[in-house]
Amino acid sequence: MSQNPDKPHSREEKLSGLESDQEESLDNPDQSIRKRIRQSAPGTHRDDTPKSSPPRPVSIEELMETAKGVTNMALAHEIVVNGDFQIKPAELPEHSLEKKVRDIVHKAFWDCLEAQLKEDPPTYDHAIRLLGEIKENLLSFLLPGHTRLRNQITEVLDLDLIKQEAENGALDISKLVEFVIGMMGTLCAPARDEEIKKLKDIHEIVPLFRAIFSVLDLMKMDMANFAVSSIRPKLMQQSAEYERKKFQEFLEKQPNSLDLVTRWLQEAADDLAKLRCKMLPPHCSSDGATGGASALCSAAVQNQAYLKLLKWDHANRPFPETVLMDQTRFQEIQLELEQLLLIGTILLVTFSAAGSALVDMPGFAEKIKTIVKVLLTGMHLPSFNLKESLATIGEKVCAEVNSCLSQHGFTPFSAEREAVLKGQIQAVANPDNSICKLIDSRIQKLLENYLASSHQKSLPAVPGGLGPIQRELEEIAVKYVRLVNYNKMVFSPYYDAVLGKILTKEESRLVGKSEES
Repeated sequence: MSQNPDKPHSREEKLSGLESDQEESLDNPDQSIRKRIRQSAPGTHRDDTPKSSPPRPVSIEELMETAKGVTNMALAHEIVVNGDFQIKPAELPEHSLEKKVRDIVHKAFWDCLEAQLKEDPPTYDHAIRLLGEIKENLLSFLLPGHTRLRNQITEVLDLDLIKQEAENGALDISKLVEFVIGMMGTLCAPARDEEIKKLKDIHEIVPLFRAIFSVLDLMKMDMANFAVSSIRPKLMQQSAEYERKKFQEFLEKQPNSLDLVTRWLQEAADDLAKLRCKMLPPHCSSDGATGGASALCSAAVQNQAYLKLLKWDHANRPFPETVLMDQTRFQEIQLELEQLLLIGTILLVTFSAAGSALVDMPGFAEKIKTIVKVLLTGMHLPSFNLKESLATIGEKVCAEVNSCLSQHGFTPFSAEREAVLKGQIQAVANPDNSICKLIDSRIQKLLENYLASSHQKSLPAVPGGLGPIQRELEEIAVKYVRLVNYNKMVFSPYYDAVLGKILTKEESRLVGKSEES
């Protein structure tokens, strides 16, 4: 299908704008990588775009509702596809006006509390209000079945009774705080036991109140993150339906909004047909259609298409419409795999030269990997010089190998063996390096196996040569498969429709060629 040049904005621009909005609305742990990706991406705005008639006025209410919908969809999407998603407390910039104002207000409050408690007799107005907030926080952590704990909190932190005790000079605030700390210890996650223990070592009331509220904030985060993990399965289905509905609405307004998807899936089908054709040369014609197409199925083509996203030319080619919201995530995985490819290749070369006796020594393999990882940090930055880094890696690796050989009674490398190893490491910069290609093909095969067995409990076996980077590969594979499976859940009806036409066309070509022969 062809694109219409008369449209005021391309669908890529509209969807990329949606993606940009949702990315900026999230506090993502990989924000620096994503920022770097955005900076290297080509601009999408064109000065020669034909102008359309003036747009209709949009009310503030419509803008707010739209922004809320985009933000909510983006947040739900992030929770679903990011297994490590966590709600984190907001941290204001160190020298920002907001932080200065907050610190001043907080200091004034705590100073006022301290002044009240030092009066003779003490005034407990602020302290009682704080106890009321603490009571509400503790009750918010309870589940419906926690009747006994609820009764305890309500009985001990009875504000009316506390006020009466304060008026009569009989309030023992230390005893109430002791009860609060004990209840917090009962309700908190095991990870907060150390913070609870520290509270018991604070004996001054005002610092203790401040510390209690600090720990309560952490407990709120724990509760919120527990809720996120609990609702993720339900949210996944609802979010998928919502995203599919929104894309359908967009598709109805832009009927050609599956052009890039069609091209992407067609290329995957062609690649798969040619690949299988090579495995069956006697039954295959020169164009890769006969013999290969008969073995194609929708699932295999989709998996091949998703693998192609990990080799995408983001600078020069628009991303398919249905995966555009996750373009940054796929690009991050692509960059991680490119770095891991170099690490795996260097480790394989080094371990082959060092010998099995040295590789099996505790800590050696991990130390070499750490050296290589550190020196390849930032390899996708424009200022990074790969050849210089590989030369440095060669020096460091040879020094470490010789040191380990000497420590364990082996003969260190000769100057000639060092030169060979350094040369092999520097050769990794060559795109046609045979070891690099071997490692890359095995990484791709592992990811393909993960996609094919994504619904099975057992994980695919790791191909030979990938052992040193197995842990990192498995982490990436799990993240990648989660992203792919969710995308399939949302857009499988569209993929099935497009692939139905592609595979029917290939089958017709196959039948035609068979009849001709």
